[in-house]
Amino acid sequence: MPNILSIAQSGLAAAQAGLATTSHNISNQGVAGYNRQQVIQSASPGQNYGFGYIGNGTNVDTIKRVYNSFLATQTSGAQSAKSQYDTYYSQINKINNMLADSTSGLAPSIQNFFTAIQNLVSDPSGAASRQSVLSAGQTLAARFQGMDTQLRAMQDDVNQQIQGSVTNINSYAQQIAQLNLAIAKAQSTGQPPNDLLDQRDQLVSQLSQESKVTVIEQDGNYNVFIGNGQPLVVASTANQLVTMASPTDIGRLEVGYQNANGTLVMLPESSLTGGNLGGLFNFRSETLDTAQNSLGRIAIAMADTFNAQHKLGIDLNGNAGGDFFSVGAPLVTSDTANTGSAVVDASITDVNALTASNYRLSYDGTNYTVTRLSDNKSVYSNTTFPAAPIDGVQFTQTSGTMAAGDEFLIRPTINGASDLNALISNSNLIAAATPIRTGAPTTNTGTGSISAGSIDASYTSATVATPVTLTYDAAAGTFSGFPATLPVTVTVNGATTTYAAGAPVPYTTGATIAFGGVQLQISGAPHDGDTFTVSANTNAGGDNRNILALGALQTAHTMLNGTADYNGAYGQIVSSIGNKTREMQVNSDAQNKLLTSLQAAQQSESGVNLDEEATNLIRYQQAYQASGKVMQVVSELFDTLLSIR
Repeated sequence: MPNILSIAQSGLAAAQAGLATTSHNISNQGVAGYNRQQVIQSASPGQNYGFGYIGNGTNVDTIKRVYNSFLATQTSGAQSAKSQYDTYYSQINKINNMLADSTSGLAPSIQNFFTAIQNLVSDPSGAASRQSVLSAGQTLAARFQGMDTQLRAMQDDVNQQIQGSVTNINSYAQQIAQLNLAIAKAQSTGQPPNDLLDQRDQLVSQLSQESKVTVIEQDGNYNVFIGNGQPLVVASTANQLVTMASPTDIGRLEVGYQNANGTLVMLPESSLTGGNLGGLFNFRSETLDTAQNSLGRIAIAMADTFNAQHKLGIDLNGNAGGDFFSVGAPLVTSDTANTGSAVVDASITDVNALTASNYRLSYDGTNYTVTRLSDNKSVYSNTTFPAAPIDGVQFTQTSGTMAAGDEFLIRPTINGASDLNALISNSNLIAAATPIRTGAPTTNTGTGSISAGSIDASYTSATVATPVTLTYDAAAGTFSGFPATLPVTVTVNGATTTYAAGAPVPYTTGATIAFGGVQLQISGAPHDGDTFTVSANTNAGGDNRNILALGALQTAHTMLNGTADYNGAYGQIVSSIGNKTREMQVNSDAQNKLLTSLQAAQQSESGVNLDEEATNLIRYQQAYQASGKVMQVVSELFDTLLSIR
């Protein structure tokens, strides 16, 4: 008899455990990271009564959580990738919306400026037309500055988000380390602390949203590595990440790794992949930096080429034109760890060759190396400091000496947009005219004609301080009368010939004749003794030749090694950002579908199904009632025995 009571008691205890576990599952059905639990029972060994073994009831061996480590790892990886794509997409979409805006983007401002230039062509001395050019120039500069301000605000926002992500990572790491300790103590009883295990796995899942996570289980502990293998949690020890200013750019936050010994090492951005942190780093290095540099490159190219042409003209006062726009200079910063005394500077020599990249100049004690950071390609390596320009940028060591290990960051175009300003405020100072005039007297008897003439940067007023009169000698087929101190070049079908100063020059119709920075063409059939003159322009009011040349810059291929004009270069930025935005959106959507699929698979195995739990509830209830009935029967049997006299 006693064994029947014991058997009933074991069944009752098992049913109680089942009811409690089922109730626990139902209560936590909506808790993130919860894995359903099961009661694992086994039959107690039977006792031999000679005629056979009679069982001794049931044992509750353990409460097991239904957990698939493979699916959990897959889900964590998908979550990390999705967070990276989501973060990248949310950030780049802001730039895409700003650049592609048809009303407030840069393209309308460029168009409006050159429309004002074209209006001035038809009325070069008109006060209203001149003022319109100044206003459009100021508006264009303000638009460049406004867009740059927005991009710099995004840089600050990325810094803040990096700080927030690092704070979250450190918090999760500390909690995981504490749970490792608590779980180790709990497991010393021989039974798994399921709810603590769920909490730890949920923290790992949350951590994977911040950075790529690799988990190695050892002796019941989770050793957690982030990014490309930095140990974040080892047993009950949590290492820390810290934010720190870049050694070459104090306004740029990087992430450092601080181990248990307190040693701090700055981690390369490429080593922290996945999650929000990886998305922020990728966005900043691949898109934000490039967008800001590209915008600055357009501003510098426009200002430089426009200024160069403007200086070739004269204003309404008869003076040579000055700079119309200010031009941003390259920014050079030294590494805070440099031990040498060298001071390095940089200047732009060719806007057509500029890239949108930053550069690192380093010295190892023997070689100077220049690395283009956009593609991490070494573009110069030698024992001497780079003397020739690299990608349109001239590097200069102005003073001091470099020590081994010294580095400098050169950002050629970073300040291009922010430093662009319209410098002219007096409309009379717009140099719409060209400083020379050409002419032919009505006494000429031939059909020869002379072009309006133009100048280049080598021109000085001394060239035509005394009017130059060119006279045709029909017998010799030459022109004479060129300045006695200036050689003359003649270009015919791309072939150039130079003639000594003062020497007669053979005539070829339509050839380009150049001397002292003046270029002109004489065409037709001049007669013997016909003359043509080149003199200073003393009436700039009605002359629109230089403003025509300024207007032609709108479609001139002055950027990207002669392959694009200003709008074309801007269009490439818009297209590149747009394509990248679409790529991130597609990747985010695809990763979201993968994550949803993995989560569904995980839930189908580990999640709480209320219908199933309701069935279990009835099953355990019936088992409890049945075990109780057995005990009732046993009690009645004992009563019967005791009643026998």
